[in-house]
Amino acid sequence: MPHSHRVPSGVRRSALSLAGWLAVGVLACAGPQGPEGPEGSPGKDGVPTPVRLLDDKVGRWLPENRTRLNEMISSLGIASPTFDPKNRPVAVFDWDNTVVKNDLGDATFFWMLRHDKVLQPADKDWSATSRHLTPEARSALNAACDSAANPGEPLQTSTYADCADELVRIYNNGQTRAGQAAWNNPVTLTLNTSYAWVAQLQAGYTPEELRAFARSAYAENAFNPPGTTQRVGTTTGLTFHVQVYEEMVDLIETLQANGFDVWVVTASPQFVIDAVSEELVGIKPNRVIGIRTVTDAQGRVTAHFQGCGTVADGVDTLITYDQGKRCWINKVIFHQPAEQQLLRTPDEHARQVFAAGDSDTDLSFLQDATHLKLAINRNKVQLMCNAYANHQGRWLVQPMFVQPRAKAAHYACTTSVDAAGQPLTDEVGNRFTQDYEDRIFALP
Repeated sequence: MPHSHRVPSGVRRSALSLAGWLAVGVLACAGPQGPEGPEGSPGKDGVPTPVRLLDDKVGRWLPENRTRLNEMISSLGIASPTFDPKNRPVAVFDWDNTVVKNDLGDATFFWMLRHDKVLQPADKDWSATSRHLTPEARSALNAACDSAANPGEPLQTSTYADCADELVRIYNNGQTRAGQAAWNNPVTLTLNTSYAWVAQLQAGYTPEELRAFARSAYAENAFNPPGTTQRVGTTTGLTFHVQVYEEMVDLIETLQANGFDVWVVTASPQFVIDAVSEELVGIKPNRVIGIRTVTDAQGRVTAHFQGCGTVADGVDTLITYDQGKRCWINKVIFHQPAEQQLLRTPDEHARQVFAAGDSDTDLSFLQDATHLKLAINRNKVQLMCNAYANHQGRWLVQPMFVQPRAKAAHYACTTSVDAAGQPLTDEVGNRFTQDYEDRIFALP
């Protein structure tokens, strides 16, 4: 047997102490210091550079927009001498038709109807799904859907076409199939009753069940060519395509790499968008603010909304829509007190530096952005009037990256009104004194 050189456990040294002992020994045995070497060549000026900028091989940004975005990233991100990792610059994106082509909330609703996932309300009382439905709408839904399921059970909308058609017609058109008004007050500055209803019709499911629905809906839509349509019930021509804009993926990744705190605020249901946001664009679920519903004692979502500002839970008059988006941004991201959440914060350090949206209902949070405001041109009058007015030169207009809209005739900024019936104003509250021609609508 060979002789063992194992050190007894009582005198065994740790790897760390041994390494230190060896280092001391080497230093103790070192000779005298040699002559000083020549001076090295001058280094760079020490100015930090961005981790990355937008990939010029990705997508169809207008050149000026790409340049302005890169300038913002360089001046506000980690390369900036004023960058504070404890108070990172905030960027906020709308989701549907901003980060993606088309509407994942719509896609998930249509998927639920095609797969029998909407539950018959308790006592077949449709006012339980929304207090804003008119008596005529409730009666139409009873006539079409009463025989499609017992209370609390899934409506068989894949086979009961009348029920599916009535639900789609009320959602898409705000009317019953008989042409009667479906909503008492369809649109306010904080509520779109149709958008809200999509979230309310998810009542009875857990968040994880709803996330699974959204992932399935996305999978059915994502690989269809642009322009693909589907039929729900007997209603045809419904969009059957959702596509992530690669340009937005690149922008979001570049912002995150440079230290920006990136969020999504959306008028789609919370658990629809946060189901896919991280996988598709790298935004974690806790950075998504969608329509947030109250849950019951069993953890299932209800048909009532969480409150914001001075609007309490269950009042159901405010969602992440129009000025409601501002409210939720101020509440969740900037932690403003309730009485200030619906107002534009005077302190620019407590506002997002960048915002991107495509709709009139994104206008409030775009106006609040302090450095750049990106408007995706979908011919929305109120948004485009503000974008072309270009207050302080901070607005960027970008055509849609897939199937951009044709040139609008013009934007009637001086005569159009907002959801409250008031004349349109710019972000400082002044009425528009001119209409604007649509100038930026074609991709390069």
